[in-house]
Amino acid sequence: MAMPTLVRRWTRDEVLALPEDGIRYELIDGELLVTPSPRKVHQDAVAALVREIDPFVRARGIGEMSMSPADLELRPGEIYQPDLFVTALVDGKPARDWADLPIPLLVVEISSPSTARYDRVIKRPAFQAAGVAEFWIVDLDSRVVERWRPSDDRPEVLIDRLRWDPAGTSDGLEIDLRLLFSALLD
Repeated sequence: MAMPTLVRRWTRDEVLALPEDGIRYELIDGELLVTPSPRKVHQDAVAALVREIDPFVRARGIGEMSMSPADLELRPGEIYQPDLFVTALVDGKPARDWADLPIPLLVVEISSPSTARYDRVIKRPAFQAAGVAEFWIVDLDSRVVERWRPSDDRPEVLIDRLRWDPAGTSDGLEIDLRLLFSALLD
C-alpha cells in the first residue's frame, strides 16, 4: 500500500524569515509560491501603469498605490506580492505597515508564462473572495487585460481601452491599451 504524499504547509512567519534573495515569495492557503525576478518588459509594464494610475489616485484622494515587494495580507497568515495595488487611506492617511492595509480597491498583475497559473487559478479566486473591487491581469503576450470583479464568473477582456471607475469618483481613469502595449512591445 502506497503512503500518501505529505504536502508541506508553510506559515507566514516561516515565509517572512526567508532570505531577501531577489525571489518573490507568496503564501496562499499554506502553499508557498516562488517566482524568479521578473523580466525587464514586465517591470516596464509595471512602471507604465504606475505612471497612469498613481496621479489619478493621488489627485482624487482615493488612497495610495503600492508595488511589490509588499507583504499584503488579505486573509490571516497569507502573503501576497501583487505587482501593484491601490488601497484606501486609513483614517485619512497612508498605512504605516503592510498589516494595516485595507482590502485593495485594485490589484494588477502583469502575467508571464511563469506566473499565469498563479495569477488566474490561485490568486484570482483569492482576490475575488477577499472582496478586491477590481483585479486586472495584464497579458503582454496577448496584448489584453482581463478585468475581474468579486462576483464575476468570467473576465471582461479588454483590448482597446480600459476604464477604471473607483467608488467615490466622478470621473474615471481611461487607459489606451493599444498605445500602452505598443509602447512596451513594438
